[in-house]
Amino acid sequence: MKRSPTLSLRRALLAWSLAVPLTAASLFGPTFARAEDAPKVVRIAVVAYSSGGKTQYAGASALIDADKSLENALAARHIKLQWVPVSVAAVGTLVNEAFTNHSIDFAGYGDLPSVVVNASGTHTKLIVPGGVGSNTYLVVPPDSTAKSIVDLKGKRIALNRGRPWEVPFGKLLAANHLKLSDFKIYNLDPQAGAAAVSAGRVDGFFTLSDAYSLVDKQVGKIIWSSKEAPSAWKMRAELWASDDFVRQYPDVTQLVASAYVRAAYWISQAQNRDAFIRILSASGQPESVVRREYDDEKLPWKDQWTPLFTPSLSAHYRDVSAYSQQAGLTSDGADVNSLLAPQFVNNALKELKLEHYWDASAAANVANR
Repeated sequence: MKRSPTLSLRRALLAWSLAVPLTAASLFGPTFARAEDAPKVVRIAVVAYSSGGKTQYAGASALIDADKSLENALAARHIKLQWVPVSVAAVGTLVNEAFTNHSIDFAGYGDLPSVVVNASGTHTKLIVPGGVGSNTYLVVPPDSTAKSIVDLKGKRIALNRGRPWEVPFGKLLAANHLKLSDFKIYNLDPQAGAAAVSAGRVDGFFTLSDAYSLVDKQVGKIIWSSKEAPSAWKMRAELWASDDFVRQYPDVTQLVASAYVRAAYWISQAQNRDAFIRILSASGQPESVVRREYDDEKLPWKDQWTPLFTPSLSAHYRDVSAYSQQAGLTSDGADVNSLLAPQFVNNALKELKLEHYWDASAAANVANR
């Protein structure tokens, strides 16, 4: 009998909730804010999908929502947890508007829009790094003779401008002595870009793991992926927080950060890989597509999910800031040092007794592998 995707997802989430028992004291420490010093609600924006008629959140947020430990820890302080669903079609724009309008406190989203919003004067902090990042892919029509990005010079490329995967596209161009102006760039969201390359209306499409779906449907072929490049080329997505919220409510920020570090710990264990892939496939992508995203990686599964702040992380954001100016997305770059708030991860690792779980030297060298 074919397994129900909804049932598989429920089992995966149940595995998470049973696997890492927790008390508020053991995870969140003994410090509790006075009621008058605490917010009434903590609002976390996260990419959301519909799964089995219910809203399903992306990645680690799905685990935290299912487990309820963060919700219960906040409730003990008379604080409500509110998830703010964000459409995958325009994550960066929607989250940046929400941070600017003070309608969210936290968000899980990508590196480039995070830098752009800070350069514009809305200040946020990187609270928990999201592992080493995701891969990007260059897709061409199945009958294309192009073998590399060089063969597409002067051609039509579908690229959703301002999204996190624009930075690795820029790195690919620079490595081949090319620039954006060497191409006819069509600013299309992933769905429109996939349709365009499938129909042959563009000569190339730069995208995420949905590239494998195009291959499976025989409407596209992958001629390059970031798996061939240094790990520093990966697209990053992290947990960010409003700078105002962090300064006003550092103890509540710690609650949220600790929950995400705990989720990263569970995800990083090899025995949980299959369960987490089933959670990721709730986005509508087949499990086979999600699995191929993580196949042939240079780093072991555990190290792919490190939440550590490392020199390579800082270097990555310096690159993103420089690219945002070079590509005309910002007039001024962001002050990278002011973006990073490593104290919350450091505290969480101590609370969870995980100080030695992730290898700091391996994480620090990830950019060169």
